[in-house]
Amino acid sequence: MQISCEGGDRFTMKISVVGGGYVGLVTGTCLAELGHTVTIIDIDQEKVTAINRGEPPIFEQDLEKLLKKNAGAGLHAETGYGSVAKADIVMICVGTPPKPDGSADLSFVMSAGSSIGKALRGSDTYCVIAVKSTVPPGTTKNVVQPAVLQASGRTRDEVGFVMNPEFLREGRAIGDFLHPDRIVIGSSDSRAGDRVAEAYKGIRAPVVRTDLTAAEMIKYTSNAFLATKISFSNEIGNICKRLDIDVYEVMRGVGLDPRIGPLFLNAGAGFGGSCFPKDVKSMNGSPTA
Repeated sequence: MQISCEGGDRFTMKISVVGGGYVGLVTGTCLAELGHTVTIIDIDQEKVTAINRGEPPIFEQDLEKLLKKNAGAGLHAETGYGSVAKADIVMICVGTPPKPDGSADLSFVMSAGSSIGKALRGSDTYCVIAVKSTVPPGTTKNVVQPAVLQASGRTRDEVGFVMNPEFLREGRAIGDFLHPDRIVIGSSDSRAGDRVAEAYKGIRAPVVRTDLTAAEMIKYTSNAFLATKISFSNEIGNICKRLDIDVYEVMRGVGLDPRIGPLFLNAGAGFGGSCFPKDVKSMNGSPTA
């Protein structure tokens, strides 16, 4: 694993983002704000039309302002995969909902990989496929890579693969993207990783360079650890309640320890949202590595 701090000059890339949902729309809009030419691909024509009008189909602080600024300029949305053939980077930002057994449903990821591969058939430019969707360790290497290469008829020398997980909080996603605490880039080779790192030039943050499966595990581990802190705080809250102790006072004292930190220590409701529950359950599923 290598850690560096990026920044400095950058050049414009052609980036296709597959999936116009929460992660895809925020990612595409912010990449356009960084100066790249971005095409968001989504099967929902109403969503595509709204994006092209500069009207986000979801609410996120500052998203509407940035979307209106970039829609029709550096940002465009469409339902087809025509932009992929000339893209420098294609980012997969589709959903991975839980199956009944709690494991991640990778059908959307597999479909995106196959569609990207078909769009790359006949193209002679080097392209990097970057997975931003949260997927079990081994997915990029053992699911996405074969799907793209088989459908495209190309080799690993002609297509690079990267796992570039997102760390976006609902309500703060724009700030998290443009001012992240770290950028994780797991790659099949240094050339692929270098290209994705280049896309983030202009953002100053530690860049963690690793392999594909480690990057996938970093995302799962981060979410699992934060969920653990919330659950642990609630268990301490139950004990404090029985002993008539102010749990918030306790956690303020505990959080001052730099080894622990103050975040996610507020006892109260259990963890929820669109990520923590499904990712914790998915960690118990069968790995694809």
